[in-house]
Amino acid sequence: MKGRLLIAYHGFLLLCASMYLGTGGSLVLFSFPVASQLTPDNYYLQFVPQVQAATEFFTTMTRLMLASGVVMLVAEWRQPTRWVPIVVLLAVVAATVITMKWIFPLNAAMAGPITDAAELRRVLDDWMQLNRIRVGLWCVQWAALAWYFARWAHRGRYRATGPGY
Repeated sequence: MKGRLLIAYHGFLLLCASMYLGTGGSLVLFSFPVASQLTPDNYYLQFVPQVQAATEFFTTMTRLMLASGVVMLVAEWRQPTRWVPIVVLLAVVAATVITMKWIFPLNAAMAGPITDAAELRRVLDDWMQLNRIRVGLWCVQWAALAWYFARWAHRGRYRATGPGY
């Protein structure tokens, strides 16, 4: 039972990292290209309600990710794969610090609302730049976890053995 429970925890962590990666991909591919068309008259409905809903959801998800990451770290501590939860946890913490310290104030400014076009452009540009960094961290989280599961799939399929495998 312990093994299945750990797989569930680790799978949940991969699910969360996948959700972050998907959200980040959606931002970069679909939201950022239309940012230049946003004005003080039209940005609010395109931005504020979605960000507020995402903040609520991802705040809880991040807490669960941190807990799952700690479980994975404890489970993998004596294994050569212990670097996976370390990388994931560091990336989650870094993304959380960026979010809380720099992105949340920009979110609050946009909820303001902003009535000056130059101010909106500055805030949106800063927000998009910080989110590009955050998306990079989300890619790191997902890649580490995907490697972890691919490693086990490969071992199971090909019965690979050896030091550090």
